[in-house]
Amino acid sequence: MEVIFLGTGTSQGVPVIACNCEVCKSKDPKDNRLRSSIIINTSSNTILIDSGPDFRQQMLRENIDDLDAILYTHSHKDHISGLDDVRAFNFKWRRDMQLYCTTEVKDALHREYHYMFKINKYPGVPEVNINLIRNKKFKIGNDEILPIEGLHYKMPVFGYRFKNFAYVTDVSFISKNELEKLKDLKVLVLDCLRKEPHMSHFNLDQAIDLVNYLKPKKTFLVHISHLMGLHSKVSAELPENVHLSHDGLRLTIWKMFINFVLIPIFYEKFSTYYIPFFVC
Repeated sequence: MEVIFLGTGTSQGVPVIACNCEVCKSKDPKDNRLRSSIIINTSSNTILIDSGPDFRQQMLRENIDDLDAILYTHSHKDHISGLDDVRAFNFKWRRDMQLYCTTEVKDALHREYHYMFKINKYPGVPEVNINLIRNKKFKIGNDEILPIEGLHYKMPVFGYRFKNFAYVTDVSFISKNELEKLKDLKVLVLDCLRKEPHMSHFNLDQAIDLVNYLKPKKTFLVHISHLMGLHSKVSAELPENVHLSHDGLRLTIWKMFINFVLIPIFYEKFSTYYIPFFVC
């Protein structure tokens, strides 16, 4: 399985318009963050989580040729406002884009993109098919996906677990029952806005506390604000198994079937992390 970080920033992105802070003026490309979104490539599917306002730019940057489905975490603009650009995939592959979301997200999509759902559509509008999901396991082709429900202030949101990988963004609270779904992970991608507390996102202390409780092998923080600080400085302050993500980061997780229990080894190569997933 491969994971591509298309964007790792908060709703405003980084740099922020009209901001002259050291992060927004940084020359380090890791301090430039598009709105948060990832692609998960499995053996049978290419699945996007969230299509924010930078969707087109992200697809072009990563040379994404096809998508099998889009999963939505929630209905805020920075997670749904790029949906119109799926029409490029409609035109190329001559099929509807499959969307997976809750009823609440479906209602928001109908409001925001009413023209997609009319009986008499304007020629060339995106063609989508909405698959409603609830807080229970579901499948996209051969891939089994487990939702993890959290709260984004008072808004219910979904994170998603694929085998031993999980992606959880835009959360300020996760119940104990839902946290049980995040045990025994190889990789956790977790919401972390900034160092100071925030009403609708985990801050750095809260994220690290959760990592210490769940004990994933590796954690990558996302939905990062310019208020977090410079990527290089904050990275040096983090525990060994916790990392700031950055746009363009790739994780490759594979299985090695062996006869004995081994300790997983973690490799870093440029912007790609290779994570063995040992199975005994």
